Amino acid sequence: MPWKEVSLMQSRRDFVSLAMAEGAKMRPLCRRFGISPKTGYKWLARALRDGSDALADRSRRPHISPRRTPEAMEQRVIALRCDNPAWGGRKLNRRLRDLGHRDVPSPSTITEILRRHGLLDPAQAAKHRPCTRFEHEAPNDLWQMDFKGHFALEAGGRCHPLTVLDDHSRFALCLRAYGDERTETVRSGLIEVFERFGLPRRILCDNGSPWGNDIDHPHTPLGVWLIRLGIGLTHGRPHHPQTQGKDERFHRTLLAEAVRGQGLRDLDHCQRRFDTWREVYNHQRPHEALGLGVPASRYAPSAREYTGVLAPIEYGPDDAVRRVQCGGQVHFQGRLILVPKAFRGQQVAVRPTDADGHFSVHFCHQRIAAFDLRQASRPRARPAGRGGETSGQG
Repeated sequence: MPWKEVSLMQSRRDFVSLAMAEGAKMRPLCRRFGISPKTGYKWLARALRDGSDALADRSRRPHISPRRTPEAMEQRVIALRCDNPAWGGRKLNRRLRDLGHRDVPSPSTITEILRRHGLLDPAQAAKHRPCTRFEHEAPNDLWQMDFKGHFALEAGGRCHPLTVLDDHSRFALCLRAYGDERTETVRSGLIEVFERFGLPRRILCDNGSPWGNDIDHPHTPLGVWLIRLGIGLTHGRPHHPQTQGKDERFHRTLLAEAVRGQGLRDLDHCQRRFDTWREVYNHQRPHEALGLGVPASRYAPSAREYTGVLAPIEYGPDDAVRRVQCGGQVHFQGRLILVPKAFRGQQVAVRPTDADGHFSVHFCHQRIAAFDLRQASRPRARPAGRGGETSGQG
């Protein structure tokens, strides 16, 4: 399902949020959204003058309420909670203040209101515990990519949600409802994301298909394509889902707020629900790891434009350049070295390391394997080091 089918309101909100970011360049941003600079400045001026609700087609909704009685405020808390059943006292407090309400109850008071009206599940509340968080310093330093576990649709078939999350800001770059997890499906979805937001420095994913192959050699044709685009590709440590903690946490939030109990009929219904929820998640839902800010407040598009052109592969004069054969072998110093089959037909560079007899294998900018030439007659290259940093659940 192409980006063109994403709701107009969501596109406008994304555009305005990125245009307001420090250092934003208006004309390149307009090109990415497929609009003229005149239209872009119109959306920005309207949002600055009248707020984000003014981005709808000439519709208006009051976002500064007159003074309310305590009972009226309590009803507003209840209504906001019913719209967002997974939000607690701190998120509700922040969202009400962001909406311009005065005399908003404290988070603890809101929690008591929820408890008094039977809207707080003690068992669920007990599950939330503080966690150690790690984040990259800037947007687009690292994106986390994964499929949320697929689920059945009422009309038959299954939905496979593809998610891409910016590590620094928690901004949801991609939330697409797909019917499969094939390489071409993911590639087409990523191209749409790259065209809108640019290229990241690095992408973190797990070891499953289509971006992972197996524990020994996780590389796949999709990964080869990403590396050719100049993106560093990191696979998480096997059996350590906390390596992708932010995306895992995002999936739990997605399940609780946008999937469970929604009666999703088909992929179109899923995508409409995902578009609505993604707008709330990026632009309205306070995020505790961001000091109760919203992800859009910390995200800006990448300066690295996606052109679709793969640059020539170039190596240094001291590199031993070899072409990977069909079976995944390269010839080196009279020996056959086994490397990942995903690179068959590609040129790789073999370089010595500081350890005697040990060599590393590189494809473009990325180290993909290493081997010990002193082993048996057909040394098998070991996969290069995986991403061991734990990103946390924030």
